Formats: sequence, C-alpha cells, structure tokens
Amino acid sequence: MMRSCTVVAVAVVLLAACGKNNGTVAVPAPPGVAPAPGVSGPAWPLFGRDAQHSAESAIATQGLGRVVWSAPVDLAAALDANNSLLAHYGSPVVSSFNTVLLPVKTSANGGFRIEARAGGNGGLLWSLDSDYVPPPHDWMPSYNLSLTGTSRLYAPGSGGKLIVRDSVDSATGGTSSFVFYGAQTYAANKAALDGAVFIDTPVTVDGAGNAYFGVEVVGTNAAGLSTGGLARVDASGNGSFVEAPVATGDATMSKLAMNSAPALSRDGATVYAAFDGPAGGKGYLVALDSATLTVKARTVLLDPRSGSPAFIDDNGSASPTVGPDGDVFFGVVEALRGSHNGRGWLLHFDAALAQTLVPGSFGWDDTASVLPSSMLPSYAGSSSYLLMTKYNNYLGAGTGDGQNRVAVLDPKASQTDPISGLQVMREVATMLGPTFEAGASGPVKEWCINTAAVDPATQSILVNSEDGVLYRWSLSSNTFTERIRLTNGLGEAYTPTAVGADGAVYAVSSAVLFSIGK
Repeated sequence: MMRSCTVVAVAVVLLAACGKNNGTVAVPAPPGVAPAPGVSGPAWPLFGRDAQHSAESAIATQGLGRVVWSAPVDLAAALDANNSLLAHYGSPVVSSFNTVLLPVKTSANGGFRIEARAGGNGGLLWSLDSDYVPPPHDWMPSYNLSLTGTSRLYAPGSGGKLIVRDSVDSATGGTSSFVFYGAQTYAANKAALDGAVFIDTPVTVDGAGNAYFGVEVVGTNAAGLSTGGLARVDASGNGSFVEAPVATGDATMSKLAMNSAPALSRDGATVYAAFDGPAGGKGYLVALDSATLTVKARTVLLDPRSGSPAFIDDNGSASPTVGPDGDVFFGVVEALRGSHNGRGWLLHFDAALAQTLVPGSFGWDDTASVLPSSMLPSYAGSSSYLLMTKYNNYLGAGTGDGQNRVAVLDPKASQTDPISGLQVMREVATMLGPTFEAGASGPVKEWCINTAAVDPATQSILVNSEDGVLYRWSLSSNTFTERIRLTNGLGEAYTPTAVGADGAVYAVSSAVLFSIGK
C-alpha cells in the first residue's frame, strides 16, 4: 500500500477515530440474536475462493441495497501516526450452508478468535479462541481461515500447528490439532516452539482435504527445523515439509513470502509457492509436486525492466493465481523502488515455469482475479479468460499522477506500457477511481483490494475503494452501476471481497466485516 482508508472498530460499534465520524450504515448483529436458517449454495472456502485464487463466484450476487449486518474483525485496531490502519485482515470464508467464518483480532499484539455467524443475519452460531501467534512483522499479517469440501475448518495455531474443527455449521463440535512436524514433539516443547515456529501465510486446501501453508522459523528449536518453508498436512494429520533453501536452491531463502497463499494447479498435482528471505527482498516462485513436495521447477522473480531480482515485500499480500490454461501469475515490487511508480509487476509464467511471458503493469500487493472473457461483451480478443487487478498509479512515486484505476487485462495480448516502454498485458477495460483526494480535481482515492470477487452471472466485479465505498463495476457498460458507503474511509492495508452461499457480498473496511445484500 502506498497510501490508504479508515477508522477503528471496537466491539460491535464503529467508533470515530482522530475526531472523524465514519458515517457507517452498518447494522450490527445484536448480541444473542438467533442465527438465521442456513441455505444450500456454493461455498467460498478459501482466500480467493479456490486453490487457484480465481475469486470467481458460482452464484449471482445480491444487489448492493443495504448493509444487512456487520461484525468487527479487530477489537483493538489502532491507527498509526499517519492515520492509517496498517493491519491485513483475513478473508471471510463461507460454507455451502451459508455459515460465515471470520477471524477476529482481539488484542493489540495479535490475539485471535474464530466466529461462526449465520449468513442471513449475522447471528453468532459459535466462537473459538485461537492461540495463534503472528510471526515477526511490520504491518500485522493476515489471519486466514480455510474450509475443506466436507466443511472442516483449518485455522492457524501457535507453534506452526493447524487447529481443526469439523461440522462448522453445527453450534457444537470438538476441536483437534495437526502438527506437521509431530504432535508429540510439540506437546513436549510447546512454549519454546510457540516462540520459534509461525504460520505466515493463508492455508490453501485441495479437493482431498490436504492443507498447504508457509512457515517461518526463528532460532533453533526442538522440532529440528533450521529454517522456514512450505508445510503440507493431509486429511489424517500426517505432515511433510520442505525448507526454503532446498525448495529454491538458494541458502539465503528462509520462508514463504508473508501473507502469500500457495496455489494449486487445476488438476491438483502441482503446488506453487513464493519464497523469500527473512525481511523480504529477492524471491523465487517454485512449483512442487503436491503429494511429495519434490521440486518440479523454480524461477527467480525478476524485474522485467532491469532484469535484476524483483522485490518481495512482506507488507504485501500478493499470492499466485493459476489461470484456466495453467499459466501462473504473481505480483512483485520493482527492483528499484519507484522506477515503475511503485506499482510493481504482475509476473506471468507458463505452468512449468519454463517460459516468462508478458507481464501485467501492476502487481505489488494484489492477487489477480480470473474472469471468463464472455463477461465483457465488447472483448474481441482470442483469450478464453481475462484478469482483473488493481491498477493504482501512486502520486509521488516516480512519475505517478494519482490517477488510480482498476483494470481488466488480456494475458494473451500486449501493448506498450506508458511508464516503462515495455510490452505489458493489454488493457481491455479500466475504471478511474470516482473520488478525488481533495477538491474537485487531481489525484483520486486508491482502490483498496488485495483480491476482488468476480460475478460472471451479473457481468460485474465487486471492489473496495479507499473512499469507504463498495462498488459494483459492470463490465457490460463499463460503469459503476451500484455503490454503497461502508465508511468515510481513511488509511488501511488492502482488503478482500467475497460472496456468500446466498449471493450476499462481503467486504472488509475499517476493521469491520460488512454483509451487503438486497
């Protein structure tokens, strides 16, 4: 994030911060409200909805008529000296019965609990305290939940373990834990391992219930882990692990990039993960066998303009996206900060990571969404799918003019980038932010997304802006056909949008989850 959007949420009431009233239209779920009945519909089980991070909804979204309910995702949110809320918040996940699971930060330093709420009215079904400990960080990293196809919950816990709860749609249920390096080792050394081993990415789950996630390791430990890397836990709790230097062939690599969820190929045979060093910087994209974690291919992530290693920023949340044809996309920062106006690049590879293909012109803190090209009636190209990304052009970074946009890009066609002069993915459609920073002209508010929900049924995309408004971008008319104010906006790290099993739209703003529908 170059700039940002918000105020602080405490309990179920949004409070003004720094003397500002946020003007929310939130309808909090009252304590003790009876959960609404569930529905049968498509789940939104992971960050970016699926293991490819396409963020493509399988149901038509409801109209943005009103905020149906809201709930805080941070009970101890705090603005920094620049009035920005620099904490990443996890995406809600939704079961096929329309149970919404949200991670809630409960203390300033990162205590967390898990809440299960009825999608229809936000009524609390159950809650569960988590002992998760965030890894060392600058901005607060995201705490993300994941669901399997059988509605089993995987949630990060302390010491690198997964907290497991079956039957998330039931008000009662037991919990267990999976430890990739061994439950006995953890039990005998819990306190030390809680301070040495940290899950640092969202958990990605495949169709068989196998979980993949990044681990950071600090110092020596009883688990015998010399460095961080990629962990895999199967549905029975059996774990395996590949350390970052082994996966990358580079002894300076130490972990998966913070907040960067692994992605899986469409057939589930390959897992893609981004690795970097202790403080970000140089990184690799690695393809591994999803069953054995054997390396299939690896590539250094390079700046297309300079040919030097691109920069992985651990304050970002870019995750690999896998296209329907197997191509892989991953966002990075340019090697020399500001040389591409702070936009970074959306790097583009074939499935084998053997070919580096035409990049997108923005990528640093964005996970590209995938949309069928049929969503855009005016599209005349040959690609069966397109990509949607944030497309900010940050004022004061290089030649950035503050004309911040969102964009639909053709990954199979190119145009000349006006900033770098390189060939980049062709812009099929773009939309300029509608709210000026100040006055009636000049730079506009940034787009405030790290993954945006795509709705093929209505030919639209749901996007957050730093002006505190959720917009429906209609691709058939290339206009914003609906909008709803959530807050007045201020500064915050980029946030996700998601879709419920009943078509409700979920957006995070001002440390609050909003459920929006008709």
